[in-house]
Order: sequence, then structure tokens, then C-alpha cells
Amino acid sequence: MQDLLTQLSNLRRPRLLIRAARIGAETYRRDARLPRLLGYGVTLRTGPALLRLMELEAEMNEHRENGDAGYRVADHVEVLTAVMGESQLLRAQTQAQGGPTLIT
Repeated sequence: MQDLLTQLSNLRRPRLLIRAARIGAETYRRDARLPRLLGYGVTLRTGPALLRLMELEAEMNEHRENGDAGYRVADHVEVLTAVMGESQLLRAQTQAQGGPTLIT
């Protein structure tokens, strides 16, 4: 069983997507992005939100790889930005608690 942070470190995406998402993650605001991506009225803790975002990102990446006409790079960057922002929050929480966060 891999923890969330290990799964993220094993994620491989094009360099330009990652670079754009890193820039966005510098000003990540959870309260502004998550409702837009996961639905208004949905309040999730960091771990569950990150899992949902990773699922959404995997679907987007599949569309990218398949050359789907509905694929939008801007949407993919927005989701990757949220993934990075949530992972930073999770790292901070994990360090504060002193242990790994396992997927259950």
C-alpha cells in the first residue's frame, strides 16, 4: 500500500504541465479552487480531496494521451495546481502529526 505522497512523487507528466502547475501552486487557495473542481457545497479534508483530485487528473491525463478533442490544457493545469497545493497541505499536516498518511 502506497501513501499519497509516494504516489504523487511517482506521477510522471510533461515538464511544461508540471512547471505551470508549480507556478499556480505558489498562490493556491483551497477555498477558491476546490469548490470549482469538486463541486460547491463539498467540504473534504485534505487526504480525501487529494484522492478525488488525483482521480480527476488521471482522467484528464488519459484524455491528453488519447488526443481527445475535449481535452483542455488550462483545465489540466488547474487540477494539477490543486493536486500540488493539497499535497503541500498534506505534507505540512503529516509533519505536524509525525507519520505517513496511508490510503485506506
